[in-house]
Formats: sequence, C-alpha cells, structure tokens
Amino acid sequence: MDNDRIAGSAKEFAGRVEGAVGEMTGDARTQASAKAREAAGTVQNLYGQAKDAARDATDTAAGYAKDAYEAGQDTFRDGTQALAKRVQDNPLGALLVAGGIGFALALLMSRPARRPPPRWRYYG
Repeated sequence: MDNDRIAGSAKEFAGRVEGAVGEMTGDARTQASAKAREAAGTVQNLYGQAKDAARDATDTAAGYAKDAYEAGQDTFRDGTQALAKRVQDNPLGALLVAGGIGFALALLMSRPARRPPPRWRYYG
C-alpha cells in the first residue's frame, strides 16, 4: 500500500470529522474547509491507488518478460541439442548443407552492384 493512499485516507477522514464539527456548530467557513480537506484527501488517495496500479502492472510485465526469456532459453537449448543430434546422425548431409549455404553467400557478396538503366535524353 502506498503512503499517498494512507495520507489521503487520513486527510479524507479528517475532512469528514471537521465537516461534522462545522455542521454541529453551524460554521460555514469550517464546513468549506472540511470539504476542501476531504477533496484533497480523496485526490491523494486516488493518486496513491494509481501509483499502486502502475507498480503492479510493471511487476506483472516484468514477470511475463522473465518467463518468456526463460522459455526462450529452453527452446534455444532444445533446438541446439536437436541440431547437434541431427549433425551427429548425418555428418555428410550437414557438411553439404553448410557448403551450399557458404557458396550461396559467396555468390551474393561477390556480385557486382546493379546500375540503373541509362536515361535517354532527347534534345529537340
């Protein structure tokens, strides 16, 4: 629970008590002061509730991110183990696939840059 919620509730209660005293004595100034204090307490209480809600949402989001990170680690580890087993079962096939990927990358990197077609200009 946030300190603003506690202080806001205390101000709100004090405003109600002051309002009751103002009604018993018939003092309009005390009643107005009580309404202002009660309103300030309500606003401070709502501010504390908003801070609590934001803190809870942040904690929840951090928990979800941590769970997703851990699940991603498990998935990566499982994929790495499956790939290692596949390579151990068929080393020649893995070598051919790796060579093909390397050859394709070499072709892509050594290709000359494309030039735009020349523009024809007609002078008349």
